[in-house]
Amino acid sequence: MRAARIVTCGEPPVVAECPDPEPGPDEPLVRVLAAPITPLDLLCASGTSYFGTPATPYVPGVQGVGRVAGASDVGTVADDGRLVWFPTRAGMAPGDGSMAELARVPAADLVELPAGADPVAVAALGLSAVAAYQALTWRGELAAGEQVLVLGAGGAVGQAAVQLARMHGARRVVAAARSAAARERAAEAGADAVVALEPGDDVAGLATRLTAACDGPVDLVLDPLYGIPAAAAARTLRPGGRLVNLGGSAGETSPLDSSTLRGRSLRILGYTNNELTGEQRAAAMGHVASLALEGRLHVAHERVPLTDAPAAWHRQSTGTTSGRLVLTP
Repeated sequence: MRAARIVTCGEPPVVAECPDPEPGPDEPLVRVLAAPITPLDLLCASGTSYFGTPATPYVPGVQGVGRVAGASDVGTVADDGRLVWFPTRAGMAPGDGSMAELARVPAADLVELPAGADPVAVAALGLSAVAAYQALTWRGELAAGEQVLVLGAGGAVGQAAVQLARMHGARRVVAAARSAAARERAAEAGADAVVALEPGDDVAGLATRLTAACDGPVDLVLDPLYGIPAAAAARTLRPGGRLVNLGGSAGETSPLDSSTLRGRSLRILGYTNNELTGEQRAAAMGHVASLALEGRLHVAHERVPLTDAPAAWHRQSTGTTSGRLVLTP
């Protein structure tokens, strides 16, 4: 089979012919149809993540979409051909991921997708949409009629969050994003207002702009950025409001002042997909896939052949993309 492999941490993968993986007990092979390149893939392959340095070479890809391989394909005994989404621990634990023609996946991790689902569209949503959905509803306890502020709304998590917040009862969704292209994606996702995040922003100035875009105090902030944007967004919250953090792309620390936190009795909550149970993850992914099939949920994405994985990886690492890049073996 062909696969993209990380040979040296910190460098793009190399596409090469590799031996087919062998199916194991309760570990069928999946013929991969779509594998997104995500920030988590880059972090794991950097060798500097909190998961530690992965053993190389390995096939990256923390998630994918494919069909369970049948006997006529690779000699396995499971001949059902189900369309499935699957997660992997590639780069976080020993083993290979989804950026290959075939992947070995524990049967318990397979999430069957509805008939007619677009593998590339579902892969583009994937764990980003799961994070947006669970952070809004399970962790953030979004209630009907609330106002939501989504930071980093041009990324896959942010685009999904804007749409999901509306679907789950938000009366108003305000988005904030860095580049003009990102703000356009947030607007296309359905944000009521979009605020620019500028490189030289200070907390007070950004808080003023965010507040002006909101219709009164905000109930819930979804924050994949942290840093100055999180501190500014906290000042828009009502007393008892919630901020759910699920990333730190704007900074690992934030100048969130004590007076804002205490004076409004705010709830600052952390979120990670790694804390979900298998059942929670499967239910959320099923919900995301159903919405995608109905045409109600999507994120900007681009289909890229597996053979172009090195160039696509470089584009993802330098931020020169127009959306989520999805490899198609």
